[in-house]
Formats: sequence, C-alpha cells, structure tokens
Amino acid sequence: MEQDYKNRSVNPDIQSSQLFEAFKKGDINAFSGLYDMHVNLLFNYGIRLTTDKELLKDCIQEVFVKIYNKRNELEAVQNIKSYLIISLKNKLCDESRKRIHLSDIAVDEIDIISGDNVENCYIAIEKEKTDSAFIAKLMSKLSMRQRKAIELYYFEERKYEDICEIMEMNYQSVRNLIHRGMVKLRSCAC
Repeated sequence: MEQDYKNRSVNPDIQSSQLFEAFKKGDINAFSGLYDMHVNLLFNYGIRLTTDKELLKDCIQEVFVKIYNKRNELEAVQNIKSYLIISLKNKLCDESRKRIHLSDIAVDEIDIISGDNVENCYIAIEKEKTDSAFIAKLMSKLSMRQRKAIELYYFEERKYEDICEIMEMNYQSVRNLIHRGMVKLRSCAC
C-alpha cells in the first residue's frame, strides 16, 4: 500500500486529492505527504492573521492532529486545501477568543477599534486588491513557463529542485527561466 508521494510533476490539486483519498483509506505516508504539501501554504496564510508565530505553528499542528483523528468522518471534504485553510482560520479565531476570555485585562481596558483604524484597514485592503490586480497584469505578460516557474518559486515557495521535477527541466534552465521572467516583470513594471 505504500506509495511514493514525491512525484511533483502531477498537478498539486490532483496530487492533494489523491493523497487525501489514500490517507482516508489508512495510508499514513499519504498523511505525511499532505502535511508536507500544505504546511508552508498554511503558515503563509496564517501569518496574515496573527503575528504570533508560535501560536500559528501550534494551530497548524492541531489542525493536522484533528484531521488525523477524524479521518473516518471526512467523507464530505471535496477540496482539502480549502478545508485546511478554513480549519486553520477557525482554530486561530478560537484560540484568540480563548486568550481574550482568559486574559487578566479588564474589559474596559481593551482598546476598541476606532474609526481611524477601520479606515486604515479599509485602505490597506484596497491597496492589497490594487497590488494584486497589478501583479496579475504583470504576470500575464510572461510566457506560460515563466509564469509557472515564478508562481512555484515565489508564491508556493518551492525549491529549485522541486520546480525542476514539476516542470521537467534541468536546474540551470529553471534558474534562467525565473531570472528572465523577473527581468521582464521589472521592465514591464517601470
């Protein structure tokens, strides 16, 4: 029943689904593969929600422990990546609520969000949307291979060796592809 789950030339979403199905059938190596495949994504997502890295690591660990313990009840999960992200968000919210509830700070000492903070938050969200649209526009100027390599390296934080396997290219070609893509992005951004 043991399989090699390091084949990264498969679409990550398909590989994730295959790992999840194998895990539900009892393959512990598949669970390890799911963890390896999603832990960086969850950390990068969670760091946007909290600055407490230790809390974040604990919550990620607890999400995977919960999945492991409830694997027989997870039949309805269609998209494991979304399930993990939502589970992490919920876990972080639960932990934040617990910390506030258990805190020694009196309720009247808690700093309520002022109108200025709400406005700054709105401005930050709008800036992020604008930046995302700008990045998407820049990325559309790249060749499909350059875009894929840059997404793997910068957004998914994959190592060059992983990208080589996924794209079926040698190491130097991947480095050159990413370098040329970044040069093109810089020239288009100016």
